[in-house]
Parts: sequence; structure tokens; C-alpha cells
Amino acid sequence: MVHPFLFLQFFRELLHPLGFSEAGADAVVYTWLIMLGLVLLSIAATKRLQAVPSGLQNFMEVIVGGIENMLVETMGEHGRPFFPLVATLALFILVSNLIGLIPGFFPPTANINTTAACAVVVFVTTHIVGVKHHGAAYIKHFLGPIAWLAPMMFFIEVIGHLSRVISLTLRLFGNMNGHELVLIIFFGLAPFLVPLPMMLMGVLVSFIQAFVFMLLAMIYIQGSLEHAH
Repeated sequence: MVHPFLFLQFFRELLHPLGFSEAGADAVVYTWLIMLGLVLLSIAATKRLQAVPSGLQNFMEVIVGGIENMLVETMGEHGRPFFPLVATLALFILVSNLIGLIPGFFPPTANINTTAACAVVVFVTTHIVGVKHHGAAYIKHFLGPIAWLAPMMFFIEVIGHLSRVISLTLRLFGNMNGHELVLIIFFGLAPFLVPLPMMLMGVLVSFIQAFVFMLLAMIYIQGSLEHAH
């Protein structure tokens, strides 16, 4: 959550001359911090691979294996090529959510620019995959099953697809930013025991929001692979 003292304050101040607001600077700083942490974690987990995993390798295999199994159950075997994207989004969003529970850290997902960036990645990937898989026939996804309703259906489908970006952006941002605001209020009223239940609930919210974002990303990509009716 947001605290009077913010970690990496020096780097945050460096971004101010570039036109970043305080919230925007915090989001950028902690996004890079999380990216660096995930890269170092991946290197450490794969540095000495063992046939019988233990320690960090075993922990990461459980997480990665769980995401892979969920992807296959949702999208089928043809969804495996999208595992790197889905797993990256899931891990980044989860860590971004959880890091806000550490004193002095700011969750990037409490900034709408971060959630919008993730949503745009899913949106662009969905339609690139659709065009690549179907070619020009992908347009049929927007025309509906009845020819004379095609012009109206096209605009309805376009609006529906654009609303996915808004939905993904605001759902994640709203939940994480709302949780931050609630914690700030509770810490202002009773800074000791009272906020603890909200922090525990924050762990649950962090996992749920990462799961929902990952699930919707898989559903949207899967929809672009299906044949239009």
C-alpha cells in the first residue's frame, strides 16, 4: 500500500522531470523492480536444474505447472504456444498485487496505466492471433450468422471487443486501488491491529484478480481461434 516513505524514492524523483506524476512515477519504478525480481528469480530457479527438483526449482515448477495445466484445460493443446504470454501476465500481475502489502512498496496494478497496458497487450494479441489463424476470414467473427444483419453486427462486435480493454483495465485497477484506499483509511484510524484483516483479505484479492485476468486473456485468445458461425 502507499506509505509516507516509499521505497526507491530516489528513482521516483528522477522521473518527475520527464513529466511523470507521483503515481505514474511510482508505477514505473515498481514495475521495473518487479520485472527485475522476476528475471532474477527465473535465473536462480533454472541455474542448476535437477531431475528431482527441490527448493526454489520445486516451488517454481509447481507454479508454472499449475498455470500450464489451467491453460490446457481452458484452451486445449493448441493453447500451449500462448503459455509464455499467459504465464508472464499471471506472474507479473500477482506479484504486482502482492507487493503492495509490503510496507514501503506501491502496487503498479493500483495505477490505471499499468492495467491498461496489460489489457492492450491481450487485446492486440487476440486479434493478431485471429488474423494469423484465419486470414481474411477472421472478419466473419464480427459479422454474425445472418447476412443482412452483418453491418449492424459489425459495429456491435467492434464495441464489444473494445469494451474488453476497458473491462480488463478497470476491473484490476478498481479492485487494487480500492484496496489501497481502504488500507490507508484503516491505518489512519487504527494503525495497529485493525488493518490486519484487510491485509489478509488483500492477499485473497491479489490472487483472485490475477486469476481472473489470466482466465479472461485465455478465453479471449481462444475465441479468436474458433471458427465463426
